[in-house]
Amino acid sequence: MQSGLLKPLTAWRAAAWALGLYPAVMLAWAFTNAGLGANPVEFLEHNTGLWALRILLVCLAMTPLRRFTKRSEAIQVRRLLGLWAYFWVTVHFAIYLTFDLEWSLRELGADLIKRTYITLGFVAWLLLLPLAVTSTRGWQRRLKRRWGQLHKLIYPAALLGGVHFFWLVKSDVREPLLYIGIWAALMLLRIKPRAAAAKPKSATGL
Repeated sequence: MQSGLLKPLTAWRAAAWALGLYPAVMLAWAFTNAGLGANPVEFLEHNTGLWALRILLVCLAMTPLRRFTKRSEAIQVRRLLGLWAYFWVTVHFAIYLTFDLEWSLRELGADLIKRTYITLGFVAWLLLLPLAVTSTRGWQRRLKRRWGQLHKLIYPAALLGGVHFFWLVKSDVREPLLYIGIWAALMLLRIKPRAAAAKPKSATGL
């Protein structure tokens, strides 16, 4: 029985690793084939941020997917996907700090005050930081029930990532609106079962 369960989980983990590594492969290919465009820094910032948001949404999709498929593998790779999302958010932030600000805290403070999309992105990164730090099983045992409450910060962090993208683009907002819409749909998938579960209780009460 264990070997039968191991194979699907191994495939799910391999898929999660492939998704997490894919942006690096794509960026390496672009770098070696002169595909970074006229503004390489903007290309790197955009792509790392975009893939962070995509992986974050995939991570959020694991709980509804588990509910619909009745399989536990989706939940078991959720932590790995969350760590990959945080990794790419951090790379995105590091590129901005390095090439746009040259690690000037003064410039960062000015941007946080003047540019709304920078503020939103920075807050999203801060919300994900404690989730990455406490992602181990040891922290899960220490925090117990509070661990689950803490890791719900992924919901506003993902939304802020989408709104950050929306505020960043200047004309065509269809893509950021698509990601915000996916976030909203994933949130509704979490709410509906609870609402449905509440109905039988009221019925029996009558």
